[in-house]
Amino acid sequence: MKDQSDDRENLLIKRGKVSMLMMNRYPYNNGHVMVAPYRHINDFDELTAGEIYEIFQMLKLAKYALDKVMHPHGYNMGLNEGEVAGAGFEHIHFHLVPRWTGDTNFMPVTASTKVMPELLLNTYDKIFEALQ
Repeated sequence: MKDQSDDRENLLIKRGKVSMLMMNRYPYNNGHVMVAPYRHINDFDELTAGEIYEIFQMLKLAKYALDKVMHPHGYNMGLNEGEVAGAGFEHIHFHLVPRWTGDTNFMPVTASTKVMPELLLNTYDKIFEALQ
């Protein structure tokens, strides 16, 4: 098993056999997590059936934890593939973003700033604990 001593610092919440669940360091909203395969691929078509299965199991597990500790009103879930679609780096990953009624306000529109009401590591700790 890989050394897990830096997992919290690296925002890695859970390791699977072929994929990992992690917090997004630059979240769209509190609780924004991502799931990525360990293999460095950048095309959805390159995922194996086993990777697809585990990735979606991880997303389901993440949703369970977020429901338990954050009680969002809904979610955005998605995949950005390719630079023009907003993929910032060439490693396929899936986003799960909790949403609440009224979570968009004037700050992103007028100041290009997103207000995050909870520290990232506090959110990490809540999600990590919910999965234990």
